[in-house]
Amino acid sequence: MFQSFDSIADPAQAGPRLARLREVMDAVGVDGFLVPRADEHQGEYVAPCSERLAWLTGFTGSAGIALIMRDRAVLFVDGRYTLQAREQTDPAFIEIEHLIDNPPREWIRKNLAAGTRLGFDPWLHTIGELNGFRGAARRAGVELLSLDSNLVDSIWHDRPSPPAEPVWVHPLKYSGEATADKLSRLQAKLLEEEVDHTVLTDPSSLAWAFNIRGNDVPHTPLALGFAILSARGRPKLFMDSKKIAGEAKEHLARFADLFPPAELQSELATLSIDSRIGLDPGLAAERLRLVVKEGGGTVVDFADPVSLPRAMKNETELKGARAAHLRDGAALARFLAWIDSQNPEELDEIAVAVRLEECRRQAGEEAQMPLRDISFDTISSVGPNGAINHYRVTYKTNRRLAAGELLLIDSGGQYEDGTTDVTRTVALGTPSEEMRNRFTLVLKGMIALSMLRFPPGTRGVDIDATARAALWKAGFDYGHGTGHGVGSYLSVHEGPQRIAKSGMEKLRTGMIISNEPGYYKAGHYGIRIENLIAVSAPEPLTDGDIEMHSFETLTLAPIDRRLIDTRLLLPEERDWLNAYHQHVFEKISALVDGEVKAWLREATRPL
Repeated sequence: MFQSFDSIADPAQAGPRLARLREVMDAVGVDGFLVPRADEHQGEYVAPCSERLAWLTGFTGSAGIALIMRDRAVLFVDGRYTLQAREQTDPAFIEIEHLIDNPPREWIRKNLAAGTRLGFDPWLHTIGELNGFRGAARRAGVELLSLDSNLVDSIWHDRPSPPAEPVWVHPLKYSGEATADKLSRLQAKLLEEEVDHTVLTDPSSLAWAFNIRGNDVPHTPLALGFAILSARGRPKLFMDSKKIAGEAKEHLARFADLFPPAELQSELATLSIDSRIGLDPGLAAERLRLVVKEGGGTVVDFADPVSLPRAMKNETELKGARAAHLRDGAALARFLAWIDSQNPEELDEIAVAVRLEECRRQAGEEAQMPLRDISFDTISSVGPNGAINHYRVTYKTNRRLAAGELLLIDSGGQYEDGTTDVTRTVALGTPSEEMRNRFTLVLKGMIALSMLRFPPGTRGVDIDATARAALWKAGFDYGHGTGHGVGSYLSVHEGPQRIAKSGMEKLRTGMIISNEPGYYKAGHYGIRIENLIAVSAPEPLTDGDIEMHSFETLTLAPIDRRLIDTRLLLPEERDWLNAYHQHVFEKISALVDGEVKAWLREATRPL
């Protein structure tokens, strides 16, 4: 059920906590300290014990970094979180900067005096990130110091313990590929690239490669740990033994030698002697590079070999995704029908989030495929809160619904056969003409991407403008990417694929990705429409010269007809929406009954 960050993140404590941190900085002889929102694995979701940035500043977003100096503290966040950061932090102690427009390395170059000593925890920064910092520091005459311990940990006296949740086996009927076959594929990749060993630092990669799941971080079924894969010989898995017992221990022992996490550095150092060690500069911690270097090895830039095969879902995983979205569709129909039957003034954002989770649990139980968790903290936002792109409701910010406003609800579920993520914007009462106009522009972008055909080799960056064109034409835009990858009972935000201005990965058959353009009017309302789509295998067109990919829409949920200005839709856009709604009704109507089925029939009738 609903959980709040209030117990960890308290903006009122920022002043005292920053003061204590500065005392420790003085004691170790540094003028500044970097505090990223990261753990040793560089994942989006981290355990409570790794929420250092939230504890220190009050900011609870999933991306950001703070630079704490003796006389100022600067928090860098991207476009998703600029409003949220201002809401959650105390301006008397913390300045806000844009992570993309004025990144920390540039801020360092422009603002820090020569001779400044800047400390960092090498476990919490990737190799690539530190390379950027080094260049900026060198130009500014700033000294970067790798510290042996994290300074925030030394003052966080009630810091939660590291997680040690049980590991379980993810069965072949859901994974679609045996562990031995996956490991053979990965080993072949190392041989092909002439890499002796590589370190898997991303727990999603461990989960996929070894067909395991866990419960160490919120909403993503991951077991924290590391693995060393070798071109020849058995893998080495580094994971707390308290997590591994019974079937999981038997399963893992067949494929890997098991070690406690504390032995990772010594084992890697031993393997590094006269060896080529592949490390992903965007994922591997700087500390691992230092271990290899000190051990006499050669660091090779080597993308996580699990990343692409994990992203390209096999037919078993796609079948599971379709089944998960059927259950999700039934839950969403019940939820949206319930919203329409309520007096909005009697509800608040938390009540809405709780009700939606209840609907998902009910749908899972009926299908005998239980909801394991929500796939991320539900974004339940109404009115001006909806304009905060990745707003997360807390007991302090919880807002009552009101007639005439828009409810933006972005949510998802974790089922053993698939991960879901869907956003719908709902009119509470009668929407304004401006709201209908902006909603329809967003809808046009979502439909354009849904209908798109594109040749093999197309990257996410190549098609991002497709979803923005209608908004751009009217003079609007949104400050987030159009689509992110989604895992198979794994992370709801999965790389390497994404549809965005920075989406450089090619879109390949089987990749699942979100389609979620939006519009946000600060202080008033937010609009986002999100479906998950899967990249279909390329097929020839009737009169074409080359085969083309297309998208299969997985999400099954009505789009609020009351918010559509049909005058703005082209005939082909109207046809797509009518066909989509007919498909939703055909798939979901058999899973609901009574008033919900009647509501669904009305919500999906043709325009």
